[in-house]
Amino acid sequence: MKEAEYFTKKENNVVQCILCPHLCVIKEGNSGICGARRNKGGILYSVNYGVISGMSFDPIEKKPLYHYYPSSQILSIGTVGCNMRCPFCQNYHISRFFDSNIEIEKKTVTPKYILDCLQSKNNHPSGYFGGVAYTYSEPMVWYEFVKETSILLKEHGFKNVLVTNGYINKKPLMELLPFIDAANIDLKAFTEEHYKKLGGSLKPVLDTITAFKEKQIHVELTTLVVTAFNDNMEELENLVKWIASLDKNIPYHISRYFPQYLYNERETDPIFLNQVKKMADHYLNYVYLGNISGESDTYCPQCKSILVEREGYYTRITGIKDGKCIYCGRKADFVI
Repeated sequence: MKEAEYFTKKENNVVQCILCPHLCVIKEGNSGICGARRNKGGILYSVNYGVISGMSFDPIEKKPLYHYYPSSQILSIGTVGCNMRCPFCQNYHISRFFDSNIEIEKKTVTPKYILDCLQSKNNHPSGYFGGVAYTYSEPMVWYEFVKETSILLKEHGFKNVLVTNGYINKKPLMELLPFIDAANIDLKAFTEEHYKKLGGSLKPVLDTITAFKEKQIHVELTTLVVTAFNDNMEELENLVKWIASLDKNIPYHISRYFPQYLYNERETDPIFLNQVKKMADHYLNYVYLGNISGESDTYCPQCKSILVEREGYYTRITGIKDGKCIYCGRKADFVI
């Protein structure tokens, strides 16, 4: 447990958390929406500081990041808690840890422990490039630990990657961004009405994505297309048009939903997902389907030759040399 960085004190030992757009006003002894920030004695604490719920080496493509050190491995770590409440959450046992009775295996570590894991040569898989992904649950509610760990790792030459819903206020985000190298951000829907159903708001997420691009940090986006929620072609086309207005080279992942947690609608229709991809291909240069079998290769937008071949999480770079397409010379939109 550690004192939180972003809160203000009010009367009668009440505090207001100012980390994310919820701006929770929290009475003594209570927690905010995320569950991870608690008022004790008129001071707001991060109660998940250093708490690890999962830690393993993963293919970078699993984040998913397709254009950032493809075919490499990254150390993934995650905590408990989340500041949104998606009824179809795929990791609800850790995201809703604070308001459930689910028991999970976890341990508490320090930023130096993570650094030691990276510096150790033991048990590192082939293809490991030297980085950490803050993932599994929402890293923004793990803010203090993520920030301190990112600073420490950056000082020692390691990379920091966020897998996030992007729901954070501008000031804490701008303090964190100098230490972040890449991110996959969930763009869950494209109406305020739909974001409200998830316990959030659309504009702060769009602002976060824009901030990453303005700081020239590698970013990829993911939308889980959920049956009877956001499986609306008009809404999805508006979403894709917005991405294209920011940068048509942003890799965009369209992911298939399966029933989970509190949501029991049937899994997303593959035919519809392919229709969404075809639409998105019209506006964006790099569109991928996730949680579904099928092709996921990367093609050069200029000459249409294959740059990267993928089969599951097995990836092979075939058409890139010195940062360019070997067939036509166009700059490849990859970090390698």
